[in-house]
Amino acid sequence: MAADLSRVASVDAMRERARRVLPRAVFDFADGGAETETTLRRNEAAFRALSLLPRPLRGAGTRNLSRTLFGHTLSMPLVVGPTGLAGLFWPDGECEAARAASAAGVGICLSHGSACTLEHFADAGAVPRWMQVFIYTDRGFTRELAMRAKAAGYHALVLTIDNQLTGNRERDLRNGFTIPPRPGFAGLADTVTKAGWLWRMRRELRSITFANYRREGEADDIGALAGRMGALLDPGMTWRDVEWLRTVWDGPLILKGVMHPDDVEPALGAGVDGIVVSNHGGRQLDGAAASVEALPAIAKRVGGRMPVLLDGGVRRGGDILKALALGADAVLIGRPQLWGIAVAGEAGLARVLDIYRGELDRAMGLCGLSSLGEIDASILHTKPKLFREGNST
Repeated sequence: MAADLSRVASVDAMRERARRVLPRAVFDFADGGAETETTLRRNEAAFRALSLLPRPLRGAGTRNLSRTLFGHTLSMPLVVGPTGLAGLFWPDGECEAARAASAAGVGICLSHGSACTLEHFADAGAVPRWMQVFIYTDRGFTRELAMRAKAAGYHALVLTIDNQLTGNRERDLRNGFTIPPRPGFAGLADTVTKAGWLWRMRRELRSITFANYRREGEADDIGALAGRMGALLDPGMTWRDVEWLRTVWDGPLILKGVMHPDDVEPALGAGVDGIVVSNHGGRQLDGAAASVEALPAIAKRVGGRMPVLLDGGVRRGGDILKALALGADAVLIGRPQLWGIAVAGEAGLARVLDIYRGELDRAMGLCGLSSLGEIDASILHTKPKLFREGNST
């Protein structure tokens, strides 16, 4: 398998392999976005629109890619982001991802909608490990998840704020996607051709669920739990709720889903320790700006007072370099995690992380950069409109 994976030369190539091994409905569940998927495509296109200015004669014979984030040193400025139901793509997919992240020396954030419990994930031993939560209509359940994360030794809490209403994911609607998958005739014909996935998942498909939402005495089939998740979402949440969560959780609190610079001061005022500039991978509000387009003005407003992370559209190590040049301290990856896991479990994600590391190292060397601290906007030739506006005020 290792020799086979060595032929996967890019994250896009891993995506294509995942497309070939997964049933269409399962692949589209990970790959798709909201409505016309304009924002999904914009996330990647915005990175392609940015140009680098190489400066090779700066003696960057060796490069240090490490970054310290919330007290932990990462081997490169990357965190594996929260993606729901990784266990649908490979048996025990979340823990497979944890082991790959740990071996690579990067962080990982568990999704609230994981197929395993947060306690089981913690047993995989990834450091640092973060836990994703929402502000629920049942504030007691938000508190419960935070306290469970604390007891299980999680190092940060990630409050996602852009999923209070579920996005209109039309690929899933067209495919009739359900969990576990129950394809119609056309989907069944496709699914039976994915023998490897069916064989691997033969046991998990009967029992897969949203494990963190189980409660004693309540129905725990995935349909009931999915309904409970939807009912718990609270579109009426406010900054007061963030302030409340700050009193519940005493570790690093990271706000994911910030896209407007005017949200920086309220976040700081609520006691937030870091933010993730993110449009949820284009899975929520179609027509939203690309995350990297929103990044410069937000990073300028933060002014170094807390870490800023970027999530959305990072497909190359050079994209990491561009994000850092625009003010990010690190990036999150979402779909690439699932593509790697779908292809080869832990080994698949390990290969994805190797690709990012090699591409970032090469891009830094060709730009004459020996360390992350040397990265700034001077290495960019083409700057997004928001960047120019952010520096003219």
